[in-house]
Amino acid sequence: MRNLKILHAADLHLDSPFEGLPGGKAAVRRAEQRELLNALADLSLREHVDLVLLSGDLLDSSKAYYETGEELTRALNNIPAPVFIAPGNHDYYTPKCPYARLKLPENVYIFNSSQMDRVELPGMSAVIYGAAFTDSHSGPMLEDFRAEKKDGYYNIMCIHGEVGNPDSVYNPISEKQLEESGIDYVALGHIHKACGLKKAGSTYYSWPGCPEGRGFDETGDKFVNIVEFEDDKCTLTPVSIASRRYEILNVDVTDSDPLIAISSQLPDDTVRDIYRIVLKGHAEQSPDIKDLYEKLSHMFFELQLRDETKPMRSVWEKAGEDSLRGIFLKKLHDRYRKAGSEAERAEIEQAARWGLAALDNGEELVIHEDR
Repeated sequence: MRNLKILHAADLHLDSPFEGLPGGKAAVRRAEQRELLNALADLSLREHVDLVLLSGDLLDSSKAYYETGEELTRALNNIPAPVFIAPGNHDYYTPKCPYARLKLPENVYIFNSSQMDRVELPGMSAVIYGAAFTDSHSGPMLEDFRAEKKDGYYNIMCIHGEVGNPDSVYNPISEKQLEESGIDYVALGHIHKACGLKKAGSTYYSWPGCPEGRGFDETGDKFVNIVEFEDDKCTLTPVSIASRRYEILNVDVTDSDPLIAISSQLPDDTVRDIYRIVLKGHAEQSPDIKDLYEKLSHMFFELQLRDETKPMRSVWEKAGEDSLRGIFLKKLHDRYRKAGSEAERAEIEQAARWGLAALDNGEELVIHEDR
């Protein structure tokens, strides 16, 4: 069989509201999302792919902006390969949906029925199977499905759905159905975290996740997939086309200046990213969030700061209580009050903290007066 190279992407969710961002920055992010389409076109050219599979939820809803439709049409026209789109639960196909209204290029095929469809591509010895969501939910589409095996041809499927959750209302798919499908590669959408290349029987499958995060539930690196069949072997290479990332950074500020603690943990280049920095640990007084924001916000596209510190409990709180801890603290506290300098007091307090830490790993002995 000839070699086959596929670009597989899903879950762009174009025109997402970006409700966690201020209005102006949300509009910037929506415009930048459209650039993902051009990045896909550029990647298809650079990688010389034979086929592009877009497995649903390209759009976040049926209310796509005019500019998004124009950019989608333009980008798809710049892809020099057949493109197959399988609408998902967010961009499900209806006679009035954006896909039906747009005048898309001839190289684009949109599955428009919940019944399995097939398109034969003799030039690349492949048959493409697929189906569309026609509502915001879908029953199982692979039930009792088996592709016809044609000598020398790859069977490829483009579909939106959820694997391994039989109770899902989003086209539940079982590993057994994949194994019995007769498909060589199933290009899935719906799950926003990439899974890598998986296999059920002789069927390879994958979902690439979303190509760019849209909130703090989608942090870190995001990808699209380059899938290659070569010498009867299937490989998958994740490729990042994202322009920004969401990140959550937890910073322990116990016994530290919050600004120094944050700065010591930040990567070098964060200026394009959206960060949530969460202050943890214990503090004698609450960190000045407003001051920290003024000093740090220029380092990010958008910054959220959260104070989850707990008040610092006095190290001497249990001095004198009827326990080994109380006796230990009382002796050190007497020395602390008699110390002649701040440096000596700080040294004694630190010794108390270390001693308490050691006691926390052992059983306390309660001393009774009748002994």
